[in-house]
Amino acid sequence: MASKDKEHGAGHGSHDDKHAMQDFEIQQRLSHIKNKILVMSGKGGVGKSSVAAYLAVSLAKKGFKVGLMDVDLHGPSIPRLLGLQGTIQPSSKEGKATPVYFMPNLEVISIESLMGENKDLATIWRGPIKIGVIRQFIADIDWADLDYLVIDSPPGTGDEPLTVAQTIPDAKALIITTPQEISLADVRKSINFCRLVKMEIIGIVENMSGLICPHCQKEIELFGARGGELLARKENLPLVGKLPLDPEVVQQGDAGRAAAVLEKDTPYAQAFNAMVDEVVKRAAQSRKTPFVMHPPQMADQVQAGASARNIETHQEGSTMDKVVFAVPVVEGKLCAHFGHCEQFALVETEKGQIKGKTMHTPPPHEPGVLPAWLHEMGAHIIIAGGMGSRAQGLFNDNGIKVITGAPQDSPESLVNQYLKDSLVTGANVCDH
Repeated sequence: MASKDKEHGAGHGSHDDKHAMQDFEIQQRLSHIKNKILVMSGKGGVGKSSVAAYLAVSLAKKGFKVGLMDVDLHGPSIPRLLGLQGTIQPSSKEGKATPVYFMPNLEVISIESLMGENKDLATIWRGPIKIGVIRQFIADIDWADLDYLVIDSPPGTGDEPLTVAQTIPDAKALIITTPQEISLADVRKSINFCRLVKMEIIGIVENMSGLICPHCQKEIELFGARGGELLARKENLPLVGKLPLDPEVVQQGDAGRAAAVLEKDTPYAQAFNAMVDEVVKRAAQSRKTPFVMHPPQMADQVQAGASARNIETHQEGSTMDKVVFAVPVVEGKLCAHFGHCEQFALVETEKGQIKGKTMHTPPPHEPGVLPAWLHEMGAHIIIAGGMGSRAQGLFNDNGIKVITGAPQDSPESLVNQYLKDSLVTGANVCDH
């Protein structure tokens, strides 16, 4: 018996050693990728793979170096969306697979390359096999230095997304939903999944949020209205985009020309590009400041000092005791554009608590005037609706942190939401 136990222990140790070696290899392979974004959905049919493909294409068009990895074992869609079916066989390099070039700044790899010649055969694998295949697949890909790796995960919260979450622990989730309740119910499971595995959530995308009638140009709410938006607010998560339903997206995807969808000036392309800008902004913020997700029921229990962790500091290593927020106001609520406001509310806080508010009439809106004026007024952070990139740069030059996409709420409410990490922001609606 002792001999058998010894042999069993040795075999188990060998398995653990192999697993640890593979973990180290994966870490080395992915260490030179700045951002890993796992595109998730609670259920199939919500456009997850399309969003993943267009996200990768859009990031590449913006000049970022991007990789797109399809790990959907049962329904790999990326090759077909990009017109790469039958050609996405990776080349071999020192025993590792090299992704396929798709366009400047974008390389693609799909687990479909492991499926054999007949792509229509069902993949009937149990959990342990799927876990091993996905881990081996990730370990064997030789990525170049990347700004973003976009990962198209299977829908649900089963073995595949769990394996990716555990194999790439610094990945961040982008969760796709449609407005109807049957989709939202499954998305809530995805949100809880991310919180359980401690995966940061960049935000929620409401796909198929409405159809523009080609005849009357009115919006038809085929799948309901504001479902993703309301869910994001309830779960204390950012809504990073609302994408309309566009028949051309389906047509181009079926034809393998998904990249063409973003080349036209359509409501879908405009909404998608705004969403990508929001993803880029939030990815950059999360790299600078670690973000801890609190379940909604715990939001009121977060200590003020910990809640204010995103506030900039004057001295390295110490959070400011006193922070002044500037909020552009019209009729008592946030003004959609800071340059058109009636007044600015300056909300003073101390140790994460509001201590007072004063109202001030701003000087005439000229380039550079408001940032310098607010700096003189002692503002540290401005919470705004829309703001152009030039203005944001001027505020940053004056030492003022900029928060855009805030909802039209009272200054006190916005500041309290920010201090509790529950401020839900959308896209920056300013275009200049």
